[in-house]
Amino acid sequence: MNDIAQRLQNAAGLELWLATVLAIAVLTLLANQAVRVLLKHAARWAQRTATHWDEALLNAASKPLRLLVWLVSLGWMARVLNTHWPEPELLASALQWRDIGIILCVAWFLWHFAGEVTETSIRRGTQSGRDFDVTTAMALSKLVRLVVFVVTAITVAHTLGFQIGGLLALGGVGGIAVGLAARDLLANFFGGLTIYLDRPFSVGDWIRSPDKSLEGTVEYISWRHTRIRAFNKNPIYVPNAVFTTIVVENPSRMSHRRLKETLGLRYSDFAQVEAVVADIKAMLLAHEGIDTSQTLIVNFTAFGTSSLDILVYGFTKTTVWVEFHAIKQDVLLRMGRIVAAHGAEIAFPTQTLHVATPAPTEPPQDGPPTAPRALFEDPGQTPAPPVKPP
Repeated sequence: MNDIAQRLQNAAGLELWLATVLAIAVLTLLANQAVRVLLKHAARWAQRTATHWDEALLNAASKPLRLLVWLVSLGWMARVLNTHWPEPELLASALQWRDIGIILCVAWFLWHFAGEVTETSIRRGTQSGRDFDVTTAMALSKLVRLVVFVVTAITVAHTLGFQIGGLLALGGVGGIAVGLAARDLLANFFGGLTIYLDRPFSVGDWIRSPDKSLEGTVEYISWRHTRIRAFNKNPIYVPNAVFTTIVVENPSRMSHRRLKETLGLRYSDFAQVEAVVADIKAMLLAHEGIDTSQTLIVNFTAFGTSSLDILVYGFTKTTVWVEFHAIKQDVLLRMGRIVAAHGAEIAFPTQTLHVATPAPTEPPQDGPPTAPRALFEDPGQTPAPPVKPP
């Protein structure tokens, strides 16, 4: 560098300090251009590799590395200028801001590296078609960025001359005050952290809670709330603290769907019950949509109020709602055909009414009917003769 400065001084007639500053600037431009070319070639090489870490590393380091070259060169320029204008305070201030710039460059690199790794992992996991947990990837990215932010803030404060011990003590007292004032907010935060760590559900899962009228598809999980899209397409915003106190059912992770039906035959078809049960069980064992490795029950179970009840219990291989109903329809139709093939019929609610026969009445006596007595006539006296008019 001294040789370049001497040549600039001899060629342009400049002073040594100015020639040195210009030499540093020229070398910085050349170094910056060299870094740019190297990063471009490295990016082309990284695209041909199977791993995604190298792509994320190069994309995240491109801009911070080029800025870091300028920050280092500015520190050298400040030292050269200090030899011409000896100002210790000015040099110390310039070097301090250079250090802060380097810290911010490193934080910039780590921040973007976490984002690049997360985006690349999600994209490759989605394209490969394998089961990829997007929720966990996003949670780890947010956690890494939070750590980078906190460490950067503390390091910058220490570089500026602040007492970190006092800040940490103040932060502890302030944390207690904030915790008491924002108890619900912290409860939601730790509830979200529990969801990220335990992973009872992920984005895209269908969940429901028997404790609350809550059912739908998970769309988004933040540190404060979870957004669920109900089946009527209305969004439901649930604070994360709620999930630490309720039971959550995740039907999206079911292994099978259950088929449970009761088939009722008429009481007049009692003789055909055993044959119907055997044929239905054989049909289910041969059905391509029924998982025969799971529990399979076909039995006559009860004398119902108006039917002979046969329990049909099994599990389908598919968990897709539409496909399950198609299999269920096919099974019900085959059961109906089996019942008809045996000459039986499916019962429907009936009642039998028994009418009691009335008791016979006594026949009337023979002879002319007797005239009724007068209402006020004494039965022991003879009737008085009629009185003739005058």
